[in-house]
Amino acid sequence: MINYIIRRLLLVPLLLFGVTILIFGMLSFLQPVERLALYMRDFPKNEKVVPALIAKYDLDKPIYVQYWNWLWGKVDETGKRDGGILFGNFGYSRSASQPVVELIQRRFPATLELTIWAVAPVVLVGIWLGVQAAVHHNGWIDQAARIFSIVGTSFPTFVFGLLMLMIFYANLQWFPPGRLSDEFSKIVESATFHRYTTLITFDALLNGRFDIFLDALRHLIMPILTLSYINWATFLRVTRGSMLETLRMEYVTTARAKGLPERDVIYKHAQPNAMLPVVTLAGFSVVGLLAGAVITETVFNYPGIGSAAVRAATSLDVVAMLGFALFDGFILIVAALVVDILYALVDPRVRLS
Repeated sequence: MINYIIRRLLLVPLLLFGVTILIFGMLSFLQPVERLALYMRDFPKNEKVVPALIAKYDLDKPIYVQYWNWLWGKVDETGKRDGGILFGNFGYSRSASQPVVELIQRRFPATLELTIWAVAPVVLVGIWLGVQAAVHHNGWIDQAARIFSIVGTSFPTFVFGLLMLMIFYANLQWFPPGRLSDEFSKIVESATFHRYTTLITFDALLNGRFDIFLDALRHLIMPILTLSYINWATFLRVTRGSMLETLRMEYVTTARAKGLPERDVIYKHAQPNAMLPVVTLAGFSVVGLLAGAVITETVFNYPGIGSAAVRAATSLDVVAMLGFALFDGFILIVAALVVDILYALVDPRVRLS
């Protein structure tokens, strides 16, 4: 098991290197003047200065020199480092009027909070629905689950989100959009409220403010339900197919022949072995949430990574989009590592191979 994890860890730097090559490859299609305009906050109005700036930042040098400067930055004669994504300099976002790293630091906690609260209903309920559909194969529960899966898979996320807004916000006034009500936002941003984790629900509990906690939770319900409904359909279909295949295995028949209770046969013998494809799906579903549920965050005006990416894209903020791409690539690589380790824990054959 240790050797297996070490092998996977050794692959991480290579994968990260590959991600940086791909991102820089996109930049290399731009002309030096265009790249200079992207990364300079105040582009010089005098065109005669541009060639000197291109030479200063080595944008006229070979591609490997430019890649090294983009990766490592360039140190001037005073020892000041200019650029370098390895040192957290992803450039300046014009759409947000702040450095990309600061934009990610400001927006990611909201996305992380949404992910933490959405993971349990998305994964556990989806798996439970798939197991029930497989156990009651061709029964009314299975037929209803299949219809639910088809509708959920084909239902556009933004349409479902707008329906949620119309019902629960416009008509019932139960669950508002955004992240927090205005009156509580002022309290959270004040000096009296201690930000321990930057996650409002957790910080509210740590500050003993259950009113703020409930208000933050109210704002999370509609995004969570929207993400859950769309993902339940996928989890249901994958889990159902895997469970049906597992229930036909000989060891399941043998367990039933020995007189084991049906509940033990399903939940102790069949379900653990049917979870391998579900583990992969769960891992990359979490990646999708952490990378920013773009449509959901936009529909509900939720200030996370996804809505920031939409704003950057609509503003043609290339620097911010590339920063988000690097960040998402890092999350994807870490998630793939976690999924591989979970695979080894779930299936001993992976460890032995």
